[in-house]
Amino acid sequence: MALSTRLTSPVRPALAALRWAAPGHCRGLSTNQVPGHTLDLRGIFPPLTTPFSATQEVDYARLEGNLCRYASIPFRGLVVLGSNGEYPYLAPRERLEVVSCVRRALPRDRLLLAGSGCESTQATIELTVSMAEEGADVALVVTPCYYRGAMTSAALVQHYTEVANASPIPVVLYSVPANTSLDLPLEAVLTLAQHPNILGIKDSGGDITRMGLMVHKTQKEDFQVLAGSAGFLLASYALGASGGVCALANVLGAPLCQLDRLCREGCWQEARDLQHRLIEPNMAVTRRFGIPGLKKAMEWFGYYGGPCRAPLTPLSPPQVEELRSTFSANGWL
Repeated sequence: MALSTRLTSPVRPALAALRWAAPGHCRGLSTNQVPGHTLDLRGIFPPLTTPFSATQEVDYARLEGNLCRYASIPFRGLVVLGSNGEYPYLAPRERLEVVSCVRRALPRDRLLLAGSGCESTQATIELTVSMAEEGADVALVVTPCYYRGAMTSAALVQHYTEVANASPIPVVLYSVPANTSLDLPLEAVLTLAQHPNILGIKDSGGDITRMGLMVHKTQKEDFQVLAGSAGFLLASYALGASGGVCALANVLGAPLCQLDRLCREGCWQEARDLQHRLIEPNMAVTRRFGIPGLKKAMEWFGYYGGPCRAPLTPLSPPQVEELRSTFSANGWL
């Protein structure tokens, strides 16, 4: 599916603009049926960390090493240049090189989502086109937020519409209020869900009621909702979410894929037990210790974490011990 999208990409923006301008198992998830979707986003996507050397240069060899280990886990695809990839700290050249590196290593049957959101609409369009040229299958576009007071629902609808009209690849909306202090308004999401080149949303806010409304009110659209954290993955699936983009998948990818499978098969008790064991580790590598904690935990599971780029700082020894204790208490170490 990814390959066919790439081959037809030159005509997608024109078709999108024209259309936009015109007026399973009985106990399993209903998301097993997604007829008509251009790309199927069901499954788990790790938002990859960006490996840096001791001198804080992007370490492409280490990135390839992590990709080799992830190849054995049944991820639906990978996300690069999201919040966990330290996207704001990368130069434009580095961003494109990361996309190119991952695309070369990634099998064609796995999707590559690339973060291309910038503060201006023009810059977002230019970067999205460049990332498509480097092999991205989907553009993950975060809300512009520097002038958040002016980011009304109407302004955001206009921004995403122009990006989607110009993009040669499908667009996934990205709402991450913990980093942007801006939640993409529900009414804007419902309007944008009607756009033929907007495939879905990654919602990291954790408001389950809001996610349920998104699923409910977009059932007639070609639109998929992705949970933005492992902490509420089961709850999101129970309400009809298609998949998850979860930081914890960098560390515990196989268990998260197992949780995905249990939900789809309707094994809710086993899924609930597993979800409970994932909540505290997920909080530790997101809210509590952030990317430095995520990278430290990766090292305990055989991946390269390495340093973050300044001004992010490494964990203190007491923080490392607290992080380790959290994983141990839940049976992961």
